[in-house]
Amino acid sequence: MPRRKAVVFCSASYDIDPKYNEAAREVVRALHAYGWTLVSGGSFRGTMGAIADEMDRLGGEHIGILPRFMKGLEYPHLTELVWTDTMAERKERMREGTSAVIALPGGIGTLDELIESHVLVKLGRYDGKLLVLNVDGFFDPFKALLDHYEATGMLTPADRALIVFADTVPELAEHLK
Repeated sequence: MPRRKAVVFCSASYDIDPKYNEAAREVVRALHAYGWTLVSGGSFRGTMGAIADEMDRLGGEHIGILPRFMKGLEYPHLTELVWTDTMAERKERMREGTSAVIALPGGIGTLDELIESHVLVKLGRYDGKLLVLNVDGFFDPFKALLDHYEATGMLTPADRALIVFADTVPELAEHLK
């Protein structure tokens, strides 16, 4: 039976609270425990580097996807490295063959990846789960925005419910079993 794959979208910044990287490592431990392959942006920077280090330490499978213009930022111990021409192609390839999108606290790139994934699920173009780890309320403003969209009729309750927010790693891990 082929391993399930989960794409993790996360920060490439070093200037973040260490609690976000610790939560990210916990997510990787859960993925590994349940036999998932990690797919990520493939960089050694920030939280991407933290999750790569953790999967490497565990001896699990990790596929990294990077656009060619980021040559030199690739994590050195990936199971597989896939090069793309554009950021758009990178996002598409990251989701390809995965059964779950997991968004961790991150910057505008992470938000872009999460929103695009939400749209694709809504349109029936991606059939994986959408999971968000809401470490210490990091995503509360985004949840409030989605609530606003729903209250104004811009987002249906069914489409709002496509994103599962988990406040803890064990809560998120329940969706990986």
